[in-house]
Amino acid sequence: MDSSRQARVRQAFDDFFASAEPRSPSWVLELFRRTAETVPAYRDLLRHNGIDPATIRTFEDFQRLPLLDKANYHERYPLPELCRDGDLSALDMIAVSSGSSGRPTIWPRSLEDELQVARRFEQVLVDGFHAGERKTLAVVCFPLGTWVGGLFTQACVRHLAAKGCPITVVAPGNNKAEILRVLPELAPHFEQVVLLGYPPFVKDVVDTGLAEGVDWPAYRIKLVLAGEVFSEQWRDLVSQRAGIADPVTDIASLYGTADSGVLGNETALSVGVRRFFAERPEKAREVFGDSRLPTLVQYDPASRFFEVHDGTLVFTADGGIPLIRYRIADEGGVLEHAEVLELCARAGVTPPPGPELPFVFLFGRSLFTVSFFGANVYPENVTVGLEQPGISDTVTGKFVIESVEDEDRNRSLRITVETAPGAVADSAVIAEAIRDQLLRLNSEFAHYVPAPRQLPEVVLRPHGDPEFFPAGVKHRYTRRS
Repeated sequence: MDSSRQARVRQAFDDFFASAEPRSPSWVLELFRRTAETVPAYRDLLRHNGIDPATIRTFEDFQRLPLLDKANYHERYPLPELCRDGDLSALDMIAVSSGSSGRPTIWPRSLEDELQVARRFEQVLVDGFHAGERKTLAVVCFPLGTWVGGLFTQACVRHLAAKGCPITVVAPGNNKAEILRVLPELAPHFEQVVLLGYPPFVKDVVDTGLAEGVDWPAYRIKLVLAGEVFSEQWRDLVSQRAGIADPVTDIASLYGTADSGVLGNETALSVGVRRFFAERPEKAREVFGDSRLPTLVQYDPASRFFEVHDGTLVFTADGGIPLIRYRIADEGGVLEHAEVLELCARAGVTPPPGPELPFVFLFGRSLFTVSFFGANVYPENVTVGLEQPGISDTVTGKFVIESVEDEDRNRSLRITVETAPGAVADSAVIAEAIRDQLLRLNSEFAHYVPAPRQLPEVVLRPHGDPEFFPAGVKHRYTRRS
């Protein structure tokens, strides 16, 4: 038995059960020093880069450290060497990334890591949804198994229950039939129901439930989402169908990664600000550097340190594999709390109250775009076209974008769309709606793509099509020829 491990876990629970104490900003430097001393892989990487850890004394020094990524760090060293003392057995759980960017990657973690992340769930469920006072059924709709979403979510929510919140967890995973089977039996015993899952899957659950006669408003539904950017039109549409009282306070997105758990989360404040920019693409471009609408979340600088390098996010965080200046492939940026409130004040907008925490925004990963006539076509833009009145009822919201070439080597933009169960969709109407939104939201598309090529080819596929929309896996919105 490892008595030191017992002591660490007890201390982690004591810290979790107590009120969160502010940490000194120097925790970032302290984490660097501890990682350099105890993690063989990081010590070797510093040596190869000619860096003496003793010379890193200030934040300016810290920001000269090499950037890490999967290729130059995680895939370069044996897994145990990425862990403290080179000991993989000191960690009690293995998670696997979804493999969206290629080969799935293994990320070990400990119970202490989960308790850190559980604070983000606490901010959403307790501070946002009042789950500390209301009897709450949490339905985990993320895939279960080695993938990080399901079991990590289940663990974090159960930690909140252990803290004293009246939360009960059920974990049918991404089994839609099982979700719709247990809900009518369990939901009447609770004051509210929270569905936690990927946006397109949760929407599919809501739509299928409606078709089967589920009385969603009676369940007082809240949503916790993760994994991709969605539009404010999507938030409103799903709120309407699920009978959600307030889309600003009752739906929250998490910025989560397999690499380091949850990095940030939406609050009523961040959602209110985002909805302001959703109606003003020109102002969004001024603030975010792009007319696309990013996910906007708040993060805790006492546990996550963000930087921006060449337009992509870099973070530092402790975990089973401590990550120092780790470059994730997400495009985005960082905004201070006061900076965001000042922007709102200048625009004459008063957003909902929220925590005094900084913001991070992200557009998603550039590898999820398709280049067409030199213009980047983003899934976020296409999504808005599918959420227009008269279309949203006939489709599920899932689609695949491709730039395809015909026999004469002429390029066209093909968008394969999943139809809703039992619905009849009109591909011509959908194509025009997508084109209109691309022209409105994507200046590259409007200026680079010749007018005769701007209307996409829309291909309709039935719900659950095994080639494009297989059940049980994380959906991918792009394909490259």
